Amino acid sequence: SYWPPQFVVMNGDTLEPIKVVSTRGMTVDTQEYHPEPRVASIVGSHYHPEFVVNVKETGKIQLVNYSDLKNLQITEIESERFLHDGGLDLSKRYFLVAANARDTIAVVDLKERKLAALIKVGKTPHPGRGANFVHPKFGPVWATGHLGDDSISLIATDPEKYPQFAWKVVQTLSGQGGGSLFIKTHPNSKNLWVDTPLNPEPSIASSVAVFDLDNLDKEPQVLPIGEWSGISEGVRRVVHPEYNRDGTEVWFSVWNAKNQESAIVIVDDKTRKLKTVIKDKRLITPTGKST
Repeated sequence: SYWPPQFVVMNGDTLEPIKVVSTRGMTVDTQEYHPEPRVASIVGSHYHPEFVVNVKETGKIQLVNYSDLKNLQITEIESERFLHDGGLDLSKRYFLVAANARDTIAVVDLKERKLAALIKVGKTPHPGRGANFVHPKFGPVWATGHLGDDSISLIATDPEKYPQFAWKVVQTLSGQGGGSLFIKTHPNSKNLWVDTPLNPEPSIASSVAVFDLDNLDKEPQVLPIGEWSGISEGVRRVVHPEYNRDGTEVWFSVWNAKNQESAIVIVDDKTRKLKTVIKDKRLITPTGKST
């Protein structure tokens, strides 16, 4: 949690709290005590019975082994401060997480349980879970957008088959502008979707850029999702592209103020055309979705 500075291990069936663990501790750079380091994100390992806990202000990634909670084992990995969100690579062996105030992506090898790399990227990366796809030249890559500039960084993630490229920014795309929060693709798609809801320009905040994975050098197409929603009031910030299960549709939240109308806009992934708009008085400031 952000407050109190702690994480809680719960019963998976009932969500009953079982164990509370504080995240207070020393920062990785100055070795100063931080009283309120927030938990920014948590994912599960596919290699060990462990949660990956990212502690924002200290810059520590904790591998929490939940097999014996009475004798709790935590492997603490020093990375970079101001950790935020991140996701797994295609193999699910590596976890990539943004240290956004340090313009860095940290990579953890979840099999070997150690830091694999620290990678400098654009200004203030914000990947969400990031986006994985196979690049025709560089092999498997993981992509992140940025809050602070228009760049989209592609990082090669296969040190076995592509060791010459691994853990490097192998290509940088140019999007609409800064203010990106989420980037998304799907194994069955040839599109890469990038939102920009926090861009100060309303026309950029209310639209999305979509890249052709078969031709990444081509300029992205910009789709006016906010306009398609039919909503006339507010900035109509378009946020969090999320695919349906088979990858044929992309769902976007049109995120307005709580006293304004919001919506969910569904786009056909293949044609990039509007399919439908969902409106309901219960849709108040919608953001994340899950299928």
